[in-house]
Amino acid sequence: MSPALRAPAAGPPPAGPPGTRPGRRRIEGARRLLARRPGTVLLVAAAAMLLLTWIPACLQPGMVDLRVYRSAAPHLLGGDLYAFRLDLPGPDLFPLPFTYPPFAALLFLPLSWMPWPPVSAAWTAASILALCVLVHCCLRMADPDAPAARHRRRVLLWSAALLWTEPVAVTLALGQINLLLAAGVAYAVGRRSAAAGLGVGLAAGVKLVPAVTGVYFLAHRRWAAAGWSAAAGAATVAAGWWAAPRAAADFWLHAVGDAARVGPVGSVLNQSLRGALSRTLGHDAGWSAVWWACAIPAVLLALAAVARTVRRADPLGALLAVQVLGLLVSPISWCHHWVWAVAAVLWLAHAPHRTRGRTAALTAWGLVLGGHLVHWLALAQPDIWRFGRPWYLAALGWGYPACAALTLVTLLLPTAGERAGSHPGSTSGSTSGRPGGRGGRGGRRPERVPAADRRPHPDGAT
Repeated sequence: MSPALRAPAAGPPPAGPPGTRPGRRRIEGARRLLARRPGTVLLVAAAAMLLLTWIPACLQPGMVDLRVYRSAAPHLLGGDLYAFRLDLPGPDLFPLPFTYPPFAALLFLPLSWMPWPPVSAAWTAASILALCVLVHCCLRMADPDAPAARHRRRVLLWSAALLWTEPVAVTLALGQINLLLAAGVAYAVGRRSAAAGLGVGLAAGVKLVPAVTGVYFLAHRRWAAAGWSAAAGAATVAAGWWAAPRAAADFWLHAVGDAARVGPVGSVLNQSLRGALSRTLGHDAGWSAVWWACAIPAVLLALAAVARTVRRADPLGALLAVQVLGLLVSPISWCHHWVWAVAAVLWLAHAPHRTRGRTAALTAWGLVLGGHLVHWLALAQPDIWRFGRPWYLAALGWGYPACAALTLVTLLLPTAGERAGSHPGSTSGSTSGRPGGRGGRGGRRPERVPAADRRPHPDGAT
């Protein structure tokens, strides 16, 4: 019999492509399962987080920040809002003040009219939904041309994974407002002038740091949005003065500049430049020369990253650089304030032209966020009021600022298309954030700018 006609030997069919290892096949099987059931994955993760957060908060003093919002708001009308302190049992819980502008207390007033269990459950559910909105907005900015099915699958799976990162998990555990504000800002910046400005201005009226988003509007020459943002912010200040003149005077003339009133600046929970420097020096760095020596390069680096990302039509990169700037220079940036690390992870994971720098930054964020670095460092510190640390704990206490600086440097790095010779401003009319288009992996194919991106910007910029 001819060898060509010989029957093949009996045996089991191959389990996969030639050379596929069993571990690789299992990984591929898990990926296919996740791709088929992304909604179920998110639902299970959200239900688990809701139960882990809400049940303890009903049985013991949990979600302490939400308790402050709820208990302090009625003191607005009495004029003693900023004299209020919430005393809760616990070695690391000092009497907690209300630290936001009077306008925020106005918004929190309805929380005090309802029982605690439904308030805490609804707040947690709304925060989880806000995470999904934040992920949706970031992914749309990173890859606006992604098909709807792929985009939806990404949103569900990324939301389920990012739910367990440190800033998100701590925000939910404390009942903080960070996710709601970040989602509102991310959604607002993609709207037309009035809606964008009003959204950012209202967020800044609740908590001052979102006001840094005005830099994003100015960098994109969205003058109308910047104007609406300033007007909305001023309206929130006026509303607070009208509702409670005495409390407003206390906040804007005294409390707003007192960082120590908010909490211990040197605690590892504070991941701003000032907090990291204070732990390194052993005392509050304040607005000293050493703080300025770190803050000025950070501001210049962030502004350079904003300018670079605007030139190459990368809206998510520009928004990320602006928010990182606010977190670094703010006197207090607790680890749960860093929910914008979600945007950093998504930009690093989905921006085109993966480089070693982006891989290094994504790995660093993964270790810090997924490893809950601040939680373990908090267990190692003797108490939250002592600034001094052993050198190795002080170095690890720079985790979030170091990842932020690495991300800003990565935002400045040229893409593969730019290195191949394309002009970085050639896509200034696009809002896709993908200077190379679908085929731009090596900068070889001509760029395709969607027709929608060639329309003038609603604020007049192109």
